[in-house]
Amino acid sequence: MSIAKQRPQQTGLAMVLALMLSSLGHAQAQLDTQIADRAAAVEDKVIAWRRDIHQHPELSNREFRTAALVAEHLRSLGLEVETEIAYTGVVATLVGGRPGPVVALRADMDALPVVEQTDYPFRSEVRTTYNGQDVGVMHACGHDTHVAILMGAAEVLASMREDIPGSIKFIFQPAEEGAPPEEGGGARMMVDEGVLLNPDVEAIFGLHISQSYAVGEVGFRSLGMMASAERFDITVNGRQTHAARPWAGVDPIVVSSQIVMGLQTIISRQTDVTRAPAVITVGTIDGGVRNNIIPDSATMTGTIRTFDPDMRELIHQRMQRTVTSIAESAGAGAELTIYPGVPVTFNDAELTRQMAPTLERIYGAGNIFEAPRITGAEDFSFYQEEVPGFFFFIGGRPVDVPASEAIPNHSPRFYIDEDSLLPAVRAMSSLALDYLSAR
Repeated sequence: MSIAKQRPQQTGLAMVLALMLSSLGHAQAQLDTQIADRAAAVEDKVIAWRRDIHQHPELSNREFRTAALVAEHLRSLGLEVETEIAYTGVVATLVGGRPGPVVALRADMDALPVVEQTDYPFRSEVRTTYNGQDVGVMHACGHDTHVAILMGAAEVLASMREDIPGSIKFIFQPAEEGAPPEEGGGARMMVDEGVLLNPDVEAIFGLHISQSYAVGEVGFRSLGMMASAERFDITVNGRQTHAARPWAGVDPIVVSSQIVMGLQTIISRQTDVTRAPAVITVGTIDGGVRNNIIPDSATMTGTIRTFDPDMRELIHQRMQRTVTSIAESAGAGAELTIYPGVPVTFNDAELTRQMAPTLERIYGAGNIFEAPRITGAEDFSFYQEEVPGFFFFIGGRPVDVPASEAIPNHSPRFYIDEDSLLPAVRAMSSLALDYLSAR
């Protein structure tokens, strides 16, 4: 067959493909318009919910009022609602009108022991007891907005139920900021109690508001975005003696000093920092009661921050070797305990690639940024250890406020511009629908 005779067939195929793409583009535009209209219709509710939750903040595992507000709203939408998961967690499932996979959307509900210093008319005046102290309580990390945004997305998606090809779980999680040690909680307990099962979740999405970005801007990165955060304790056991006769004992303070320096060489000489940054910090060291007595033991505590799960495991191994070997070389003993902590917030590469266009449609390609790695931690990472997850930051800083004047999360002066709420409702709704429609 000649080349000339092939061209009409190829041209016809190209026309068919062009028509298909045009049809798909038209359908996507219609869906985007539908979501935008329904989100705009609930914007006033979202703002009212946010202000109400902000004025009535609750600490980790104590989110009773917030959970009741969420559950009442989800039931009003006709959703299947479960409560008291991981103490105060709420989970609702929206079963779509057509068969398909299950996707989850998550919001965290807890506030912080912070005395609010904003001039909001709805600022918090709440006080409670935390660690035996009388403290103020404030949504200083923006979780009030996360809850309101997801409540809005639930209403938008419930109104489109018959057209949804699959199911959506709405996860309202307590204790992201850290549960009381004797209780446990947060995402780890939510996972343990089965929130990703029955029906089984295939992917999960979450967001966090920050003044690092202005309203209308979004930041995320593939793979490790927020660090794992783990506490470690070290006990060095020597042999007590008079400080004037150190040779008669084993000095655990000198050994501890050597261990502190040895730990730093794990990062500077044993870790491939071109792969991802990492930090080992000793935050406390304690030993002895008197200037002229070498004590029996000394203790240290610190933190490990990593962005790569495999690197985290290697650092654990090398810390154990370093601590043990240095102590043994001096005739001492040492015990290292690394607590589970929070894993790396690790955005699945394929899921990130797949969903980035959704955020570009809503926010505009020029407003999408690659987020820097953040040494803070987020327990959304526990969900990402079980299923592919995508976590992103939305801007809450007013557009007329320069980045140099951004107020960090956890500050008593933290505030957000409520213009950030509507596009976030659209984003969470669209991520769920786009994912389900593509399966």
